[in-house]
Amino acid sequence: MTSPASGAGSASDLPDYAPTTRSAQSETGHAAAPAATAGGNRRLGLALLVIATAQLMVVLDATIVNVALPHIQQALGFSGSGLEWVVNAYAVTFGGLLLLGGRAGDILGRRRVFVFGLLLFSAASLFGGFATSQAWLLTARAVQGVGGAVIAPTALALITTNFPEGGERNRAFGVYAAMAGAGSAAGLLLGGILTTYLSWRWVLFVNVPIGILVAAAAPRVLAESPRRPGRIDVAGAITGTGGIALLVYGLSKAATGPDGVSHWGDAQVLASLTASVVLLVSFVLIEMRSSRPLLPMRVLADRNRSGAYLIMLCVSTGLFGLFFFLTLFIQTVLGYSAIRSGIAYLPFAIGVVIASALASQLVPRIGPRPLIVAGAAMVAGGMFWFSRLTEHASYAGDLLGPQIVSSFGLGLVFVPLALVALHKVAEQDTGVASSLLNTAQQVGGAIGLAVLGTVAWTTVGDSVRTQVAHAAAAGRPLPKPGTPPPTSIYYHALTVGFSRAFLVAAAVGLVALLIAIATIRVRRQDLSGAAPAPQEAALQPPVQQTAAQQPGTEEAHEDRTAAAAAARPCRLC
Repeated sequence: MTSPASGAGSASDLPDYAPTTRSAQSETGHAAAPAATAGGNRRLGLALLVIATAQLMVVLDATIVNVALPHIQQALGFSGSGLEWVVNAYAVTFGGLLLLGGRAGDILGRRRVFVFGLLLFSAASLFGGFATSQAWLLTARAVQGVGGAVIAPTALALITTNFPEGGERNRAFGVYAAMAGAGSAAGLLLGGILTTYLSWRWVLFVNVPIGILVAAAAPRVLAESPRRPGRIDVAGAITGTGGIALLVYGLSKAATGPDGVSHWGDAQVLASLTASVVLLVSFVLIEMRSSRPLLPMRVLADRNRSGAYLIMLCVSTGLFGLFFFLTLFIQTVLGYSAIRSGIAYLPFAIGVVIASALASQLVPRIGPRPLIVAGAAMVAGGMFWFSRLTEHASYAGDLLGPQIVSSFGLGLVFVPLALVALHKVAEQDTGVASSLLNTAQQVGGAIGLAVLGTVAWTTVGDSVRTQVAHAAAAGRPLPKPGTPPPTSIYYHALTVGFSRAFLVAAAVGLVALLIAIATIRVRRQDLSGAAPAPQEAALQPPVQQTAAQQPGTEEAHEDRTAAAAAARPCRLC
């Protein structure tokens, strides 16, 4: 398999894999571009397996616990409001520490930090699996989030460290995106199986052997990025991490709950969101003045990259809302068991995998913009299709179609978004650029669930009251005050509320589409890896032209291309 990044002038006898050193990489984050050998391809394949497995483990953990929540509540005595922190304890630390995790990899070495994150995640999973109290389990979940915040950005950044720009990197991002999208759906199925046939503790124990094996394999198959002198921007780390964590916390507490009670005006929520705004504004001011910022503002200066982050923010609203509301719908209204509901998501997981593979093949041919535009449109269309659900819905007639459309849209979006977000990023900023993509996903999901939850449960409450009033006007029997409404009324209200939430998610998908049209300008040639990046080209010595090499002839163009390739620094020096 020959890399498009090898280009003209690369030696045919170079190995297909070589550890990437500082001199082997340009400031744009290009990995070494080796030629093809069977052994090198196997090494790259193992490297991709390690990265993809780590990403799958982190994504699985965000949903695998959801199916086990009723069993955890029964075993440890959680209240209804306390149970949500089994999920939120992970989400808050994961979302809050992503920037710090990405920057730590840039400074200390990505492979080293990656392995540390895997071991921490595995140890926390083992610790949590033996929990006998609420505080014990919540502490373990929070530490898991810390490990995930280290793994996720370094795994994405390690793709640029180990895979040359072009075909190999596109395929690697395709696999990574498939794990990111399909892992959530697979987590629901695996969680149902483990909880039903073993115990809720196994949704945590399952991470331990996987994490240890991946951590052991990483030093053998992954190239290390160079360590960089300097230190972590402490003020930026405190304000940035605290601001994001409080934002995720405040939004997760703010949403209107199933009881129809809104928490947006609660003192705790207002204090958290206000403190978050203050800290994030302080973070921006600190980063603009810092000599070694946690988030260099140059990372956000590129319009394409900023657009990719905003698009990820929007599509994550639909993704998180889909899993939350659709799971409640099929288990509560349609009466599916935990295992059956997990199986119901298999077409979604398969769709993301197929679309991600397709996107990685199409990026070199048509570029990222058409894929992002088409994917965002499909996500919006799928969410709108879900908004047509009724309490009499069938799986084949009403759930399968929008699942396929939404999953294909997400698969088409994830691959080019990752490529655009890391395109032309200075090598020393790859970790923070990748962490911002993960942060956009987490924050987008938190915002989405808060907003969509408020829309859904407010609509549910209004629908129940309206139906009860109509029943009273028609002289039908009414439920006694303080008792639950009849099942028919409640199921109809749930369906109406969830449909309204999906309609809002569709509108957010349209916003993502408009952002893609307005901001994404990266061309397919920019991601081919065949030409040097602008920074690299600027460092090349001028090539003397003869009369035969003057512009205007095909021979002159070929001569200039060969000369430019020969002038590039040796990629393995």
